Amino acid sequence: MESMGGLKRTHDCYSITEEAIDQEVTLMGWVLRRRDHGGLIFVDLRDRKGITQVVFAPEVNAKSHEKAHRLRSEYVIAVRGRVRRRPEGMENPKLKTGMIEVVCHELRILNTAVTPPFPLDEDADVSEGLRLKYRYIDLRRPVMVENITLRHRVCQAIRQFLNRHDFLEIETPILTRSTPEGARDYLVPSRVNPGRFYALPQSPQLYKQILMVSGLERYYQIARCFRDEDLRADRQPEFTQLDMEMSFVEESDIIALVEGLIKEVFASALGITLEPPFRRFTFSEAMERFGTDRPDTRFDMELVDVTDIARRCGLKVFNTVAASGGVVKAVNAKEMGDLSRKDLDDLTVFAQSFGAKGLAWVKIKADNAWQSPIAKFFSDEEQHAIAQRLEAAAGDVLFFGADQRATVLRVLGELRCELARRRGLIPEGRFNFVWITDFPLMEYNEDEGRFTSMHHPFTAPLDEDMDLIETDPGAVRSRAYDLVLNGIEIGGGSIRIHQPTVQKRVFKALSISDKESRDKFGFLLEALSHGAPPHGGIAFGLDRLVMIMAGRESIRDVIAFPKTQKAQCLMANAPSRVSMAQLAELYLRPDWKEKA
Repeated sequence: MESMGGLKRTHDCYSITEEAIDQEVTLMGWVLRRRDHGGLIFVDLRDRKGITQVVFAPEVNAKSHEKAHRLRSEYVIAVRGRVRRRPEGMENPKLKTGMIEVVCHELRILNTAVTPPFPLDEDADVSEGLRLKYRYIDLRRPVMVENITLRHRVCQAIRQFLNRHDFLEIETPILTRSTPEGARDYLVPSRVNPGRFYALPQSPQLYKQILMVSGLERYYQIARCFRDEDLRADRQPEFTQLDMEMSFVEESDIIALVEGLIKEVFASALGITLEPPFRRFTFSEAMERFGTDRPDTRFDMELVDVTDIARRCGLKVFNTVAASGGVVKAVNAKEMGDLSRKDLDDLTVFAQSFGAKGLAWVKIKADNAWQSPIAKFFSDEEQHAIAQRLEAAAGDVLFFGADQRATVLRVLGELRCELARRRGLIPEGRFNFVWITDFPLMEYNEDEGRFTSMHHPFTAPLDEDMDLIETDPGAVRSRAYDLVLNGIEIGGGSIRIHQPTVQKRVFKALSISDKESRDKFGFLLEALSHGAPPHGGIAFGLDRLVMIMAGRESIRDVIAFPKTQKAQCLMANAPSRVSMAQLAELYLRPDWKEKA
């Protein structure tokens, strides 16, 4: 192998254009491919910016031409040469450097490489497990370079915006105390305090509130967070969030600032112009219209309540549901009258997977007549009333859900999205933002037999609902707000409780005893008693946001070194066993038995 020997890179493999013709340049990178054409050898040289074609000719430098025969995919090389225009008919307009090539005067082979485990120059069908095992190879692929670069641009835009708006970037501890009110904590045993454990933070929530009590007023952090929970495509055991907190603000102040931030991030990172303000729905409105508090508004097909009409019809299932306090809702699948019976049966199975007992449907024919097994149970008047409410026309299909409200909303909410996916109704490249506000402060947990926080126990109730905390906790609305993008929650926050008396009332409604609240949150309660200002904030899942901006399906594609769905790093083989001596130092007993 050769050394660089003082050779300095002058250009990257993306920036050389026709303006550089006849200039001498030095390039460094990896061999993407090599092609022998008689006496000439062509090499596509790749770095993280792009590709440049290098030509090795024996009459220019025989020694370099001879060495070029030894080049293989992913060899690391340095090339010094002169830029020239490609011969006519040999241009590649798909590349920025496609009009030029570099004629090599000197070649240095800086390192060899074994054959890569998968090709890098095409969208090969490679298993994700193999990609994660050889992540350093996967990250050389142009699409991955683009994803990681986009993430960098997003972070830069965030910092620039918040710095201009008088925020301080402050780091909060990674080793903290366990406050298991949400997902499971990752625990870290303390060697110097035997039998005691740190927890890795699920969020900097308590620390950022204490920063507001400290009088620092505007804080942000691009923070690492950890949750020991079951994983999905948009979940990781360690993840990154943009964390923000502000003093002397109300909801409208935070929402306006965030919309300005998002607008700048999209303009800076993607060159896309957004036009705030974003649409807003209350929690109850979003649930009734879309069946979810994470609505995808890139397409229509809203849920429509027809309980009052269905109550009078001859279909016993609808009558019974309406009489027992349930609801009957429907969605209009516009121009989907060509759905086959098999399609309808498949959709019924899909609905049942979300708790439906069945799925009633009606096809609207050319004469506005109903084609359906349930058509005979509805009078002409009832059919007309339902069609009018759903704005149905010939060629449409109506789908009905009849059950308790929560089940109907869940089933039809999922069904509208599935219909949109199957029929290609979701436009690519569109970014629809929606604010969801006025969430319930708490919800009843049947398994635990108590109320639990919808967001977290530090969220402030709406002033007008304050009197309901003791008498009707489930009816209390919160000063929380989520930002949803294309049906995915990307951020959530709230105005916080800043008065210790109110915080204690909320703890009591959540069945958190005085002793438990002192043990877990005593330092926060004490801090609130020292003159806490009104404050609020928000946190964004940075991984999710970049995933959507990059048009990817999994956050693993926008994280440099992600874990698998079993929380493993296949490249570094983590988590791994540790020695008995290490366990003994931490006062941990190594006598557990591994599962078969």
